[in-house]
Order: sequence, then C-alpha cells, then structure tokens
Amino acid sequence: MNTIRILARFISPYRWQAAKNVVFNILSAFFALFTYTLVGPFLNVLFKGVKPAPDPGEFAFSIEWITSWARHFFYSFVTEHGEAKTLLAVCIIVIIASFLKNGFIFLANNNMAYIRAGTVRDLRRKLYDKVLRLPLSYFSDARKGDVMTRISNDVQEIELSVMSSLTMMFRDPLYIIIFVVYLVVTSPELTLFALIMMPVSGWLIGKASKTLKATSLAGQQSLGRLLSHVEETLTGLRIIKGFNAESKMNDQFGDTNEKYSKIFKRVTRKAYLASPLSEFLATIVVMILMYFGARLALGGSGNMTPERLITFVVVFSQIIPPAKNITTGYFMIQKGLASIERLDQMLNADEKIKEKEDAVPLESFRESIEFRNVSFSYNTEPVLKDINLKIKKGQTVAIVGKSGSGKSTLVDLIPRFMDVNKGEIMIDGINIKDVRIRDLRSLMGIVSQNPILFNTSFAENIAFGLDDFSMEEVENAARIAHAHEFIMESEDGYNTVVGEGGCKLSGGQRQRISIARAVMANPPVLILDEATSSLDTESERLVQDAIIRLMENRTSIVIAHRLSTVQNADFIVVMEDGRIVESGTHNDLIQIRDGYYQKLRSFQVI
Repeated sequence: MNTIRILARFISPYRWQAAKNVVFNILSAFFALFTYTLVGPFLNVLFKGVKPAPDPGEFAFSIEWITSWARHFFYSFVTEHGEAKTLLAVCIIVIIASFLKNGFIFLANNNMAYIRAGTVRDLRRKLYDKVLRLPLSYFSDARKGDVMTRISNDVQEIELSVMSSLTMMFRDPLYIIIFVVYLVVTSPELTLFALIMMPVSGWLIGKASKTLKATSLAGQQSLGRLLSHVEETLTGLRIIKGFNAESKMNDQFGDTNEKYSKIFKRVTRKAYLASPLSEFLATIVVMILMYFGARLALGGSGNMTPERLITFVVVFSQIIPPAKNITTGYFMIQKGLASIERLDQMLNADEKIKEKEDAVPLESFRESIEFRNVSFSYNTEPVLKDINLKIKKGQTVAIVGKSGSGKSTLVDLIPRFMDVNKGEIMIDGINIKDVRIRDLRSLMGIVSQNPILFNTSFAENIAFGLDDFSMEEVENAARIAHAHEFIMESEDGYNTVVGEGGCKLSGGQRQRISIARAVMANPPVLILDEATSSLDTESERLVQDAIIRLMENRTSIVIAHRLSTVQNADFIVVMEDGRIVESGTHNDLIQIRDGYYQKLRSFQVI
C-alpha cells in the first residue's frame, strides 16, 4: 500500500485530468452496455420472438417500468414498420452507440496520455533536481551506474509497466461495475454465482504474482550493477588495455550479465503468465455460468428466458476482457512497484545540506574564514579531527600533506559541499550554515586537479554559471589563463565544442579553460585543489603562470602536492591523518627539527 501511495503522490497534480478520464470512461461503459443489450431484441426479431407488450402507463423511476416501456416501444415499432426495418434500425442504433462509446474511450485515453507523459516528466525532473541537491558524500556511497539506472531504466519501467496499466486500472473497473449492476438486475441468482467464483480466480492470480515484485526489484539492482560495470570500463579503458586485463573485465561483465539475464527471464516468465492464466480461468467461469443459466432457462426458474440468458452471457463475456486487463495490469504494476520504491529511496535520501528558512544574505567577503574545532566523518570513518584554522582576507594559505590526510575534504567543507559533524566554520564571524548557500558559493572559485568541462563550446564552458556575459569578457578571461591562443587555433574558435569532459583537449588545455572559468566568475576566494599535479613541465609552467595571475588580489586556499609551488604562501598548514600537525610560513616550518613538513620536503628533494 505504501508504494501505491507513492504513485498517487506523483499522479495527484493531474487530478482534473483523472476526473475527466473517469467521466468519459463511465459514458463509454454505458454506451458499450447499451450496444450489447441490443443483442436480445435483434435475436427476437430474427427468430420472430417479439411478443405483445402493454403500455406501462405513467412514468415511474424503476427498472420494471423502464423494461416494460422498452418492450412496449419495441413491439410497437415492429408492428408499425415491420421486421426488416426494425433490424435496420437496431443496426443503425448499434453503430451510433459504438461510435459514441469509442469516441468517449478516445477522450478518456487522451486525458490519460496527458497524465502519463506529465507524471514521467515530473519524475525525471524531480530526480535530476534531487541529484543536484544531494551532498557529494551521497555519490561516494552510491554507484554512478545505479544512479543512472534509477533515472533512466527505473523511470522507463514505471512508464512501461505502471503508467501504461493505469489506462486499464481507471477504465476497466468502471466497465465491470456497470456491467455487474446490469447482470444483477437481469438475474441476481446467476450473478451471485459468478461473483462467488471470481474471488477464487483472483486468489490464484494473486498467488502467481506474489513474488513478481521482489524478483523485479532484484532485476533492477542487478541492472544497476551491470551499468556500473560498463561505466567503470569506459572510464578506465586505457588502464584495462595497458594491463592486458580485457579478459578479466570480460569475465566479470559476463558473470554480472548472466545473473541479470536469469533474473530477467524469471520476471518475464511470471509477467507472461498473467494473460493466459486469466483467460483460462475466465473460460471456466463462462462455461459454468452457461450450464447453470441454461438449466434455469429450460426449467423456467425465476425470470430467466433463453433471450435473457444470451444477453446475460454476452454482457458477462464483455466483463472478461477488462478483468483480464486488470489481471495483466496488476502483474505489470507489481513489476513496476519495485522501480517506484527505488526511485522513492533516492527522492527521500537525506539531503543533509539544507538552507535555513531565515538564512542571511552574504554579499561580500570582508574579513576571514575560520574553522573552530571542526570534525568530519564519512559515515563512521573520521576524516577530519579538531581542526582550528583562520584564513584572513588577502592571504594565500597552502594546505599540504600526504594523500588521504584530509586536504580535499577540508576545502570541500567551505562551500558546504558537505557539512561538519562537529564544530563550526565561520565566514566574517557568521556560521556558514546560517547564510544563503548560493551567496556563499558565489564568493568562491574552484580549480580542481581533474578539471570538469561540459560537452559544449569554449565560450559556454568559460562563462559556465553566468547568465549575463559578453564575448569580450570571455576572451579576456581566456587571455589571463593563457587559453586564447589554442582556442583561436581550433576550428570554430570560441564556438568549438570541447567534447564530453573536454576529451578533445590536452590535460593542460583543460586546466587552463578551468582557470579561465574561475577568472570569469571573479570570486574573492579561490580554492585550488592540486591544480598542476598531473601536468607535464611545459603545461605546468603555463598553468602556474595563469594561476599566479588568477590569485592576484584574492584570498587563495591552495592544496599542493609539490611543496616547491607553495613556498611563497603567506601561511602553510601541514596535515596528517585528519589533523593539523604544523603551521606557519615556509621559513618557519623548515626550522622545525624533525618536523613533518621538513620530512615531506626531504622526500621530494630526494
């Protein structure tokens, strides 16, 4: 029931379309019923079974009066116009009723198409928005392939399984209810007998579909692992080839693919069982009804006549397709509910980084950034411990230490990519949790070790995040970053598309575009995360020169692997195992005998 409530939450914005769909389905059901009930009169005329019927008198709102009036009208029409014209009139009425029935079905389905398309669109939009709002720590725990599976395959599964079944679930129950009411009026005894048999069929169908949801959930999880494997292969293809690991990766993929294939076959087999099982059970019910109905008609029990029995069986047979559709829809919905639960898990994931309702604006950076007794953990693993650090405006502060000492985590806390577990970070004396997140991040420019470029033009990458900019500003930023020359040498200049992740550029060129982007943003605080560590000597020289230009008149926080690049920093922080073990200027730190900074420096000299 919880997953049904989740689905109802997604559909609720389209209540008006759902209401119109129900109204149109009711009208189509009435015209369908009217069409089928004309079988009896048609057969009466054909087999000359029309009997005299007296005028029922003044109108009375009852089934008996309506039935008597219809018989009287039909008898009068046959008497006045003859059998041939009566048959023609019945055929024309059936055609008109059929046209109206199908017209209302079209209108109902048109509203359902709006609900389906809108719901799936909203789902994808909410998921993408959630991805943008989730903290970076979420994606360190979740596989990218699994996230991609939820956004693409799970949403598609909901569209194909659940949303497509909604047409049946909205329309077919209404058909069944209206037809059953008619059957009760025609023969309560026979209808009661049919309704007793229906739950038995439903129980058998429910038994068959019981494990479908769990199997489908396992299938979606297996597909997530499969796509994660593909994503890792595409990312690490150079390493795989370099270490001759193709056969190993192929074997791993084969195992994962085989597991998914087995689960998929189980899910498909159970889903395919729905239609033949429901049709077989319905055939049994119809045959039993025909047998007992015929006994009632032949024995003259109740008001059952051969004509009414035929009409009864025709109408009841029209309950079978919608009942079959409901069965199929139930199987499909069970299959899709696993995807709904997976999407709901992601949509309800704790965002952690939340902005207070009364968050204060932060228009500029005036004094300092200060860490006060800050500790941070990934789940239960401590990464930072009791950090106390003050960065004054205009200073260049370098953070050094071996890999895994917590340098990148420390700077990720400043723009609130993650939140501290203990302590507080202050900017101009205000806790960063109390200021607007957008204002806080607008004060900072980030140049990372692995520059992130988007599959668009040079100009759009440089001006990324800005709504209003001129080409003159873009070119000026590129010149400062030593990027203008190679941009102009490209095919379309600043309109050249850089490829996915900047794949058409060298590492140094990507880094210089990243620096140009930071120049374009013109932030008062600059965060440089090992920006030159992976470059060759020539590229490093150009990038280092661009960084020096970028750092002018800014507060800079520099994570450095090569200590030679931070000797001129105003203040150096040395980290080990998540703690600040030393701090001071380069000259101060090299004076500390057997100090950690001195040890790092000696390793690099060697």
